[in-house]
Amino acid sequence: MNKKEVIIGIAVGLIANTFGTLLYILLFSEFGIVETYQAAVQQGHVGSLLALGAILNLVAFFGFLRIKRDERAKGVLIATLLTAMVILYYKLFR
Repeated sequence: MNKKEVIIGIAVGLIANTFGTLLYILLFSEFGIVETYQAAVQQGHVGSLLALGAILNLVAFFGFLRIKRDERAKGVLIATLLTAMVILYYKLFR
């Protein structure tokens, strides 16, 4: 296993998740980024916001598989699991 490739995959997964979350907010919210985040915190929907952002990880994951970069795809999968853990934390402890 090439650790550098996995780390690149993790970085791509986290960036894709962040970009997906921001893209969702900009496209589907009538408020700005900060106002939408604050409303999500108040209403307990931060996990849902993160989950919607993680949809772009599918594109990165299958893109890496298509170009035969399996180690990078593993990294994207790890980043998705980290996101799932953050979502679980928000659902259980917030």
